[in-house]
Parts: sequence; structure tokens; C-alpha cells
Amino acid sequence: MPFGDQDIRSHTPPERFIEDYLFLDDKIKITVPLKMPSYITSITAAQRLDSRGNPTVQVTLTTDKGTFRGLVPSGASTGIHEALELRDTESAAYGGKGVQQAVLNVTATIAPALIAKRFNVEVQQKEIDAFLCELDGTKGKKRLGANAILGVSMACARAGAAAAGIPLYEFLRQEAEAPKAPYVMPVPFFNVLNGGVHSGNTMAFQEIMLAPVGATSITEAVQMGAETYQQLKKVITKKFGASATSIGDEGGFAPPISQPHEALDLLVEAVAAAGYTGRIKFAMDPASSEFFRDGNYDLGIKDKVSPKLTPAQLSDLYRELIAKYPIVLLEDPFAEDDWETWSKFMEKGRMVDDGETAMPEIVGDDLTVTNVERVKEAKEKEACNGLLLKINQIGTISEAIAAYVQSLPFPFLLLLKYMRCNYADEMNSANLAFSYGWGVFVSHRSGETTDDFIADLTVGLRTGHLKTGAPARGERVAKYNRLMDIEDEIKQSGEEMKFAGKEFRTAHGRMVDPKIPFNVYGY
Repeated sequence: MPFGDQDIRSHTPPERFIEDYLFLDDKIKITVPLKMPSYITSITAAQRLDSRGNPTVQVTLTTDKGTFRGLVPSGASTGIHEALELRDTESAAYGGKGVQQAVLNVTATIAPALIAKRFNVEVQQKEIDAFLCELDGTKGKKRLGANAILGVSMACARAGAAAAGIPLYEFLRQEAEAPKAPYVMPVPFFNVLNGGVHSGNTMAFQEIMLAPVGATSITEAVQMGAETYQQLKKVITKKFGASATSIGDEGGFAPPISQPHEALDLLVEAVAAAGYTGRIKFAMDPASSEFFRDGNYDLGIKDKVSPKLTPAQLSDLYRELIAKYPIVLLEDPFAEDDWETWSKFMEKGRMVDDGETAMPEIVGDDLTVTNVERVKEAKEKEACNGLLLKINQIGTISEAIAAYVQSLPFPFLLLLKYMRCNYADEMNSANLAFSYGWGVFVSHRSGETTDDFIADLTVGLRTGHLKTGAPARGERVAKYNRLMDIEDEIKQSGEEMKFAGKEFRTAHGRMVDPKIPFNVYGY
């Protein structure tokens, strides 16, 4: 039966709504829901600022349940395969970085079209996102802009959660059809030392992170990260003076260092001073596409002194660092289209057996850009074993999470195909990665906002780990505070909950054998 202009049989109704449908004649016949639908009544947009002082898009959406917003982040080191972030490049305002055209696209194009469709936000997030993609009509969202579309998608998800009377993380869990019991609180990866395009120092590597895998809760993990961060400030002050404790875009310190081992040595000292040796591991995001030049990797891109390395030499450098330091995750170790080096690094890793840090989780960011075709290619070439999930890389919430259907049991896939759910083929990312046995690592952007959406997304998808900067700067702390709020809410509700800890890569629960370790090499 048609529902407004949409056929509500086009996908399986979320579990929160099944009780409101009628089942007749021993066959599923979905009729008009027994509860009143929640329609969008208005959508507006405005230009606001991100954490770097650059304009971004804020969308405000109204339903009978209230007013809901989505404030869109922006990246500095962006992959060439990401969906388009629309900027006013021909305007002098904000140095050509304004987003007034994206704002206009929301108010003049998206708003009237979406309101006219009379979608029920409680149960039609996927249809809303599919309609937004159809309205844009281009690959990479080049007409309306991913920043315009994402703001609407985020606001719709919040409106849907309110209509359902459930927290946003539970709404997203149901949209993704993720396991519920127990909820999994993620390990926060704190970016405490900044380099690359995120800071003014001379280190080519972009992020050096702390991972408190030895914590027992998100609250304890945040405490461990914050205490170590403060000790790191003392270590840097002692070595370089107070002026060296300036911070980068993501809240991490940017001392006058140029080599990754210098950064890791600072972390070793800070972790020891905080009393967390063995309980806090390390991670790195070199963002290697940023210093890839003519087939080589120029570590001197900022200091003009450090050497240019061949892909093989850079691979050897990583292996040396992994052998010396407790590194459990390595993101974008090579350039986004240097497929051969990614694959060789993974293949050689299979022959190493030195303990749990012999080969960390190898995460693709610029390599995969939360895009299904890139994820599939990475799997075919065995290039990585982890996906970085950034919602603004692809542009809608459904495109970021709907691939859960790829890892569902075969009979259910047949049912979805029969019910014309096209998302299994077109909107894959997180759960396509899950179906490969990969980890999924949720991420903020360097140009962040105070919007804490990704905290709920991480819990809803059970990804087990996320990175959202240092335990400093309001736009970063907002996510950590929201995670602690979620932990308190779940405790008070009496629902089951666990902390991902050392199992951060397999916390999503899609593995057949729960004893599978957190990397693909058997240790």
C-alpha cells in the first residue's frame, strides 16, 4: 500500500516499527502504520564556522517532534576520490571558502523537494538519503555538494530518533541492523601529536595517537588519555620550552620535531609518567598521500632536510617503528593510488610473527574514502584490513552504514532483494568492510564542529574504536563527553554493555569465531 508518495514495502521496516504494522493471510502485508507518521515541515540552512574558522553548512530541520540540526565537518588532507565539498571558489568572501551556494542548494532545491515527498522520518532514513542522492544526480555529489546533503541527512536521523522515542545511537543501530546485546563502547584514539598539514612544525607524519586499550570503560579511557596528554605537555615543556606546547588543528601538540621516532619517544615517556605503560598503545596516521611525489615519499616536504624514501624504504621504516613501539594501528601508510605498495606491505606482514604488535591494523582512509568501489578494490588487492569511516567523505548516513545487508544471512539478503532494497548494491561501506573481516575506525575531520553525531554512530555500529582528536578543544571534547553520557545512559537503562579494549577491531561482532584476534595474521 502506498504511503504518501513512497511504497513503504521498499525495505524492511526497522525493528522499532514492526509492532505497528499488520501481518495478514500468513503473508507479510504491510499496511498503514498504527501510529502517526512524523513528517518534515521545514528545512533551513545557514553558513557557520568550523574549528579552523572556515565556513561550513548547518542544516535545521523541523518536524512535529521538534527542531533538529546537522553541522557538517570538513577535512584538510582530503582524498581525491571523496564526495565533493562545495565551496564558493569564485567569491572573495572567506578567501573563496564560503558555502553560500551549498546553503542555497539546501533551501532552494533540497527543502521544497524533500518536504513535498512527505517521508516519515521515523522509518524512512534510507529512502530520504536515496532521494537526496537522486536529486543530486551526479557521482560524487558534484551538483548539490556533499556538505549540503550530509547536513540534511544528519538532521533527518536525529528527527527519526526523536520520532521513535529512542536515543540516536539506538536509531542508528537499528538502521544498520547491528547486534544490540551488548552495546560496545569504543576505544578512543587520541591524536596528541600533530604534524603534516595539521600543524606548523616540520614533521611530515600527520597524526601520532594514544590508544588506551587497557581501560575497562570509556570513562576510564578518557581519563587515561587526558592524564597522559597532560604529562606529554610537561615532557614537551621540559625538552623544548613552554612555547613548544602550541596545539594543532586536532588539539594535539606540535613540538619542533621532524621524525616519527621523536614523536613516539615523547609518547613513551609521557605514558610512563602517567603510569599507564602496557595499558596504552600507539597508532599513526602518516597521511602519506600528502608527501607522495613522483613515485617516492618526501619526508622533507616541510623541513627540506629529511630524505626522500622509495616505497620499499618507507615500508622498512614502518616495520622498524612497529618492532620498537607498541603500535596497534597504522592509517594511510602509503598514497591513495599506490596500490602495489599497500599490497606488498600487507603480504609481507603475513610472514611476520613477533607478537601482537608485529602487524597492526592497516586502515585505509584516502585509499578507500568510505566509497564502496574503493573498498571492493582494496579487498581484491588485499591492500588493507581496516576502513576509516568519515561520513562527509560519502555524503549521507545511509551510504556510510547501509552495507550491513552485505553481512546478513543469505535468506535475509534474498528477502531484501525481493523487497527491492537497492542499498545492498549501491550504498556499501562500513558493513561491506565488516563482511570482509575488516575493522571499521570512525573518524572526525580536522575542520570539526561541536556536533557530536559520530559518537552515537560509533556506538550504534559497534565499530569498537574511533578517533576524534586530543582531549582538548571544545569540538573534540564534545565527542568524548557524549560518549561518556552514552555510557551513563546505558548503565541507567540496565542494558548490557562492554568496553572494546584490545578487541577493538572485532567488537562489531560479525566474526563467526569470537576468539579471532584483532588482526588477520593469527596473533
